[in-house]
Amino acid sequence: MSTATPRIPATLIAGDGIGPEIMEATLQALDALGAPFDWDAQTAGLGGIQAAGDPLPDATLASIRKTRLALKGPLETPSGGGYRSSNVRLREAFQLYANVRPTRTLIPGGRYENIDLLVVRENLEGLYIGHEAYIPIDDDPHAVAMATGVNTRKGSLRLLEYAFEHAIATGRKKVTLVHKANIMKALTGLFLETGQQLWERKYKGRIELDSVIIDACAMKLVLNPWQFDVLVTTNLFGDILSDLTAGLVGGLGMAPGANIGTDAAIFEAVHGSAPDIAGKGIANPTALMLAAAMMLDHCKLSEMATRLRQALDATFNADGVRTGDLKGKANTAEFTKALIARIKNG
Repeated sequence: MSTATPRIPATLIAGDGIGPEIMEATLQALDALGAPFDWDAQTAGLGGIQAAGDPLPDATLASIRKTRLALKGPLETPSGGGYRSSNVRLREAFQLYANVRPTRTLIPGGRYENIDLLVVRENLEGLYIGHEAYIPIDDDPHAVAMATGVNTRKGSLRLLEYAFEHAIATGRKKVTLVHKANIMKALTGLFLETGQQLWERKYKGRIELDSVIIDACAMKLVLNPWQFDVLVTTNLFGDILSDLTAGLVGGLGMAPGANIGTDAAIFEAVHGSAPDIAGKGIANPTALMLAAAMMLDHCKLSEMATRLRQALDATFNADGVRTGDLKGKANTAEFTKALIARIKNG
């Protein structure tokens, strides 16, 4: 009787710039693991504009509605003008309310050792809702800029419940609520209040809770990151802190992310599309590979996820094979070849 792993439909968005190169490397690693994904390739970002005249084509949205699962490379978003971020539109379209960003030391010998942090960021509210306006004065159409941030009890509660449940399920010891309720008493005070009340009602005795003001948190992460375990915060603060924590372990090239919603989950490399090195075959695929490991965990394929992470550790540290951004000499293909050898041979 066959015990083959059931096939799992999933949407594949290679992305812009270095996206296709690091996605190809990641797919090779997943194939070596025997990961059972049936991919539906789609486009977004600049690739979506070129293919369908839309940075988030209808076909891509339809695919994710069907599969409820996606692996995504970096997408190009213009600064200032141009089209709106496809990443933000995806979060809104599928109500991907939790952005999950783990940070773990992969290569010893850096400025910080033994880092193992998790940032859980609210993904749909706060200042990221994009309610902005200019007020003209005299002959200056941009004399005043205004933005409105919105946090809701319901939105805060579902994010906080996810964070507490995920922290407990993965063996974490402490959750820290990050806020600015000393100044933004309503906007971030609501988030802090909701988290404290939820912990008292449901999680007290199961996991430790504390809170910290955002600016103090940034300083403490630089001085002593080991005092934290899981950081849970609102949208803008989480965007900043997740990049800060990535910097503790070597930068965004080592930083995966997951966008979790009720009806879909999208896993991604959180770094940019790096058009300056696109096509040169030197990009580091680690962040996307780690995102693929998170996707495997999400699909209850944790044994494969563990093998992928262990193979990355061994490739970096036992074999000494690293890409140029990590002070190594391997190109993308050479790094991938070494990684696959580790997956297959242990």
